[in-house]
Amino acid sequence: MSDRQEKAARGFSKRLGKLATQIGRTRIALSLVGLVLAVLVAKFSWNLPFAIDAEHALFDARIIATAPTVEQDTRVVMVPYTDETLIRTGKRSPLDRTTLAKALARIDGMGAKGIGIDILIDQPQSDDDLLIKTFQSMKTPTFLAHASIDTASDKILYEQQQFLENFQKEIAKGGNVHPTSIVIQTDSDNVMRKWADIIPGAPPRMPNALNPGDKAFADYTGSLAYRRPALKDQPIFAAIPIDTFANDDLFQSPEASAMFAQQIKGKYVLIGGNIQDIDIFQTPLTRGAAEDEAKNIWGVELFAHMLAQMMDGRLLKPVPNFVLWLAAIAAVIAGAFTASFNRKPLVSGSLLAVQIAALGGIPFLLAANDIETYGLPAFGWIVGWLAAFIIAGSAARALSAEQRRFAQGALGKYLPADIAAEIMKDPDSLQLGGQKREIFVIFSDLEGFTKLSHAIEPEMVAKLLNRYLDMLSDVVLAHGGTIDKFVGDAVVAFWGAPISRPDDGERAVKAALAMHAAGEEFRRTVPEGVPPIGMTRVGLHYGEAIVGNFGGEGRIQYTALGDSMNTAARLESANKQTKSAVLVSESAKERCGMDIFRPLGNVVLRGRASSIGIFEPVPDMPVAERRQFCEIADKAIGGCSDALSELEKKSETIVADKALTQLIYRLKNQEAGGYFVLD
Repeated sequence: MSDRQEKAARGFSKRLGKLATQIGRTRIALSLVGLVLAVLVAKFSWNLPFAIDAEHALFDARIIATAPTVEQDTRVVMVPYTDETLIRTGKRSPLDRTTLAKALARIDGMGAKGIGIDILIDQPQSDDDLLIKTFQSMKTPTFLAHASIDTASDKILYEQQQFLENFQKEIAKGGNVHPTSIVIQTDSDNVMRKWADIIPGAPPRMPNALNPGDKAFADYTGSLAYRRPALKDQPIFAAIPIDTFANDDLFQSPEASAMFAQQIKGKYVLIGGNIQDIDIFQTPLTRGAAEDEAKNIWGVELFAHMLAQMMDGRLLKPVPNFVLWLAAIAAVIAGAFTASFNRKPLVSGSLLAVQIAALGGIPFLLAANDIETYGLPAFGWIVGWLAAFIIAGSAARALSAEQRRFAQGALGKYLPADIAAEIMKDPDSLQLGGQKREIFVIFSDLEGFTKLSHAIEPEMVAKLLNRYLDMLSDVVLAHGGTIDKFVGDAVVAFWGAPISRPDDGERAVKAALAMHAAGEEFRRTVPEGVPPIGMTRVGLHYGEAIVGNFGGEGRIQYTALGDSMNTAARLESANKQTKSAVLVSESAKERCGMDIFRPLGNVVLRGRASSIGIFEPVPDMPVAERRQFCEIADKAIGGCSDALSELEKKSETIVADKALTQLIYRLKNQEAGGYFVLD
């Protein structure tokens, strides 16, 4: 870092220190800690005990508001054991297996697409032989519930697991029956909102087992896409009691057999329980159910919803983690910005209303468009926004009070009376900071002036420097620029602030050329006895900067800060290696609206990691000649060896064109189509 840059950095640090003093270092530290905590809450609220219930409630509200209404889904038929079945068979636990065997035998002959059985066969019964024989003769792909101590320790004992595994080994000797996992995963409030996690070593989950061709859902663990019935008296899935298929007398009738076969053929059949107080769950929809709607859902119906979700292809797309981080940060920034936004009540109120609507509405909008919102920290965003609003509002009030004291004590000393009077009427116009602007930045430097200052008397140095800076200042002002600062013999100026004009780029380019010309005039007119003075080199860049009034100890300065200023300085310095006088970055060249440039390749400026295109303004070069040169040079820069040879031939005829000679040197010493790293 040069002496000038170190001095500038120290000055900037001093200004920041002053701002910290105005607000209070302790307040700033506490505010920063508070804002960081607000971001963490806005990101991880699903993991925080005080927020999880609110997140569950908001998720349920989104499901209730966005769940589509559908007609009865004819792709899935449920065949439940009911309380009437228990009364008829006199068996409750385990369920009657003769009934299951008869029903399976009949359904198997009706052309079902697949059968899922949400019943654990985990203890012996007298009619096991009949059920085993039925399973061994099944032709329809059938999936029988499987569980283990590892996956369902609250439902099965070791002895039951042993019986279940032996039973499934026995029925596997024939037929088309396979095990399937029936694990249903609920949240801490016992509500079923998402698919169960994949358990290593366990059989596939029932929906995956029944529809193995859908690989997209093979490892899906997102939320369940619930639907509402279009008619209250017509549930989403038809249910035919298992007693119906076990009724031998009923199926004596060919008409009855044909009717039920039509209801089963080509459909998935799910067998389970619809029994009071057994295998029942709550869902977001049942939590918000009306008086005349069901308050619970039975387990086998959950599998029906999952299976339908697979067939509908409703694979809810998760929000990327980095987007959740950005959203958390944005919510906190929005809260802080709103608290600091000091405008008319109508404007501030409108901004507040828009943000509240966004915080509340975006999660619902995402849910309505099949974006996964399980885990979306909607409540966390609200808490983070509110915390940032309170923290930033407190800091803003402290800064505003200090600004008023600062204005009263400083303006009368350092600004004209009329301007000071206007600012005193509106102290907020004196911002101890700035705003982000896109500007054209010029950095100029007089070659060899530091060495010259050691060779002549200090009085002569001051006289020469003042005259030189006057000449360059006149150029900047004549072209409508703002003089940022003088750093020794260097001049920093910009266009685009405080007022931007459509032709700022053209003004800046013309000013750069005029500054170089003024420097040449200065060299020719120095007094006798003064050693030779070098040329004035200029760098011009277009980019983003923070521009505004920055208050320091005893003065107020309108200045620009940011990486764009440094880039302009690097461009000025690069002239030494490129043997040019004025260098313009590609971003400035593209936005200035002038066609007077020739390319000088792609380079990595000193102290930078990435390359940029650099250009030299050559207004005196004939248009046809310049365009021909640009065409050849662009090809050579892109890696064309033939074009590079043409440039070499051209350089032989223009011996004085040192910039061209250096371009050829760089192209020969870099990868084809690449860039050259400047010292």
